[in-house]
Amino acid sequence: MTAASVLLQFLNGLASASSLFLVAAGLSLIFGVTRIVNFAHGSLFMLGMYAAVALAPYVGFWWSVPLAALAVGALGAVLEALLLRRLYAAPELLQLLATFALVLIIKDFALWAWGPEDLLGPRAPGLEGAVAIAGSRFPEYDVFLIACGPIVLAALWQLLRRTRWGTLVRAATQDRDMANALGVDQRHLFGSVFALGALLAGLGGALQIPREPATLAIDLQVISDAFVVVVVGGLGSIPGAFLAALLIGEIKAFCIGLGFSEFTLAVEFVVMAIVLVLRPWGLLGQMPAPVRGAGAHEPAFALPSRGALQALVAVALALCVVPLLSGGYTLVLLTDILLFALFAVSLHFLMGPGGMLSFGHAAYFGLGAYGAGLLLLKAETSMGLALLAAPLFAVFAAVVFGWFCVRLSGVYLAMLTLAFAQITWSVVYQWDAFTGGSNGLIGIWPAGWLSGKTAYYYVTLATSLAGIAAMWRVLYAPFGYALRAGRDSPLRADAIGIDVRAQQWAGFVFAGLFAGIAGALYAFSKGSISPEALAVPRSVDGLVMVLLGGLHTLTGPVWGAALFTWLQDSVARGFDYWRAVIGAVILLLVIAVPGGLGSILRARSSR
Repeated sequence: MTAASVLLQFLNGLASASSLFLVAAGLSLIFGVTRIVNFAHGSLFMLGMYAAVALAPYVGFWWSVPLAALAVGALGAVLEALLLRRLYAAPELLQLLATFALVLIIKDFALWAWGPEDLLGPRAPGLEGAVAIAGSRFPEYDVFLIACGPIVLAALWQLLRRTRWGTLVRAATQDRDMANALGVDQRHLFGSVFALGALLAGLGGALQIPREPATLAIDLQVISDAFVVVVVGGLGSIPGAFLAALLIGEIKAFCIGLGFSEFTLAVEFVVMAIVLVLRPWGLLGQMPAPVRGAGAHEPAFALPSRGALQALVAVALALCVVPLLSGGYTLVLLTDILLFALFAVSLHFLMGPGGMLSFGHAAYFGLGAYGAGLLLLKAETSMGLALLAAPLFAVFAAVVFGWFCVRLSGVYLAMLTLAFAQITWSVVYQWDAFTGGSNGLIGIWPAGWLSGKTAYYYVTLATSLAGIAAMWRVLYAPFGYALRAGRDSPLRADAIGIDVRAQQWAGFVFAGLFAGIAGALYAFSKGSISPEALAVPRSVDGLVMVLLGGLHTLTGPVWGAALFTWLQDSVARGFDYWRAVIGAVILLLVIAVPGGLGSILRARSSR
């Protein structure tokens, strides 16, 4: 590369970094004060884009930007007052589920308001041209964006350091409970912080419309990038978010300039994985204070009562006779429910007894599916051998990824699992010669004697029930008790001779094995597999299934998987705005039944 091209790539990286910082700063501010992992932050960015495109024809571009940001900020204040304020005392995972429900509702609102097509925004008046830099042309608007990042950083710095409100924010960030004990009105403080964070997300989206169109798919893409920046910089650190945005923006720009554009799909997650392994609390974050453990206040899993066991046996017998009473699409839907129940229980094993939050569990589901397809199509093995050996792909990944992940905890562990999952997805997505790339693999059909829906249903039923029963049995074995001891009090567990990391690593691999089995069943049930099986939305689906059913109940993930899969199937076929319906159902359950569906069944069983 010449000196001129190096300079241009450096400036491109600065422009991208400024845009990334605007959305990440709001997310970092919200998490630092409220401790809410706001999955809907990317949706607020998307609304900022759509609002600016809609307002620009009436008020002009330069007025549309602040108006769109203010509108999104006002919406954030309303959402915090009506919904999130009810959940501050709830577990963090329940808050995560509520913000994911908002993602579904906001996406369908944008679909209803602006349609499915991408919307192009106007050029910025006065900045349509380019400036000459080192003999090349560089867009004037990108120069403006480069200046926006430091200006916003300086404004936030002054706000947080020179005002009483900023002092209260910093106090709440350091110790929220102590700030509350000293009389800080958390209701107004949290509301104002959430509104400011939403305003920054809307501002970032509005400023982006001269560079790219407003699209419905941008919300999850933006939230993934923002999570990476916030975690790399250090949770709650605004300067850290700025430094991380610069680092990632420049690395991605030079990857493109050096001809490694394919690497840009995973480079930010590679950076995050490296930072978390070397400095788990981020570049400018603070080492968290030692605590008893992630599950110190979590209730123990009660042994199933005799009545509960009888009910479970009755459900299993009922599933066995379904093919005698119904067929066709009912068996297809039940097959999906069974394999996703196995997937959800494997994630629950990791999160509940293991106390390890995962945002990337779909990696093992997808690797099991791809393992089945590759063994059948590339190695030309039999269907039976492929089904048996495919989960080993997931086990191998769980062994490697788990070795790093169990050294972290909380949100940092969750983000490292996301990083490894996204790296795996990018490899599968771009390896056209081996995995089929974005097209995936087709022709993954079961053997002739299993080609009928009924036969394959019985195989899925037997495999899923056996896998779920095995995981439940392990919970009450010495390994399960040791795993829960390490979750509840790692220091005490270590003192009595339990190797906590080794137990967690084994639990990580155990959960990955059954996720891989679910993925292999999925591949043969559909006849094809695509990279979407490893993507973030699939991991989020698993989280929703577990949290809908209840994290602290034994059978909750099964009921959550059944409800979520049925809702996706039935509502999507009969209603255009099915995501909003599912989101509304999730919000209703979060508010009315915070313990999940499993808590209702457990209460009735106790009575």
